[in-house]
Amino acid sequence: MILTVGTRGSKLSLIQTEAVLENLKSIYPELEFKVKVIKTLGDKERKKPLFAIDRKGIFEKEIDMAIVRGEIDFAVHSLKDVPLVESLETVIAAIPKRSSPHDVLISKGKVLFNALARGAIIGTGSLRRMAQIKSVRPDLEVRPIRGNIETRIAKVKRGEFDGIVLAEVGLKRMGLESQIAERFSLDRFTPAAGQGALAIVVRKDNEDLMKLLQSVDHPSTRAEVTAERSLVLSLKGGCRVPIGAIGRADDRTLSLYGCIFSINGQKKISSFAKGSFDEAQDLGRKVAQSLMEQGAKDLEAEWREKYGSW
Repeated sequence: MILTVGTRGSKLSLIQTEAVLENLKSIYPELEFKVKVIKTLGDKERKKPLFAIDRKGIFEKEIDMAIVRGEIDFAVHSLKDVPLVESLETVIAAIPKRSSPHDVLISKGKVLFNALARGAIIGTGSLRRMAQIKSVRPDLEVRPIRGNIETRIAKVKRGEFDGIVLAEVGLKRMGLESQIAERFSLDRFTPAAGQGALAIVVRKDNEDLMKLLQSVDHPSTRAEVTAERSLVLSLKGGCRVPIGAIGRADDRTLSLYGCIFSINGQKKISSFAKGSFDEAQDLGRKVAQSLMEQGAKDLEAEWREKYGSW
């Protein structure tokens, strides 16, 4: 059997896809795969900051449309790029074991975050990271940055930025861990929902393929990211209302920590809850309710007033 998998054409996307295919081949050695590269809006629109592009699913919609049309059999996405609201025609069939959810700093001379000079320029494409940087170091200047990982690192080396904050997972998958100056704790820089995890997406009516793909599903990871995504969905967050969310699974116990910042980073509210794997969605709603009781809606209004609503 030959299956066609769709993915973006970036080096990282191809590495992620190949890792999933190798995992599947180890279980089903008789399978063969053909990789089809599909350009998404996020790939074509390279000048605007991601949060300024007026559409959800900027890195996955075109690929999932190819699944629906039957041009590909399934797709591999970074889970944090997959919209929170479930599609009518596609479904996440499997979520493989998660890699690191941490954010990291890459800086010129590997200067640590607290040692960066006042007024140092830090690049990020994420409003969440922007707020978190401002929360810890309000004296730093934060500027939007686009481009793949290697392009961003090159901008630091050229002196365009004193540092950049990005996800550790991409650096690890590309063998660039040596560039990391500092790895942030999950409570200091709480990641985006699903960060470090992959999503394997298939048509809902393709039950045979769905069962095959489920062989690489990782229950602990699925519980973690289900809680995280439930939290963000309950708060109606997203790229323009950045919310930190991290679930941690231990045996059959699941914990969830969530936080949201004001635009200037000066105010942060957070909440934590524990439960079982089966309570993942309820856990997300519980933490969201706690954040709302602490004023999350007022902070969301700040973000939407400045950056707009979807």
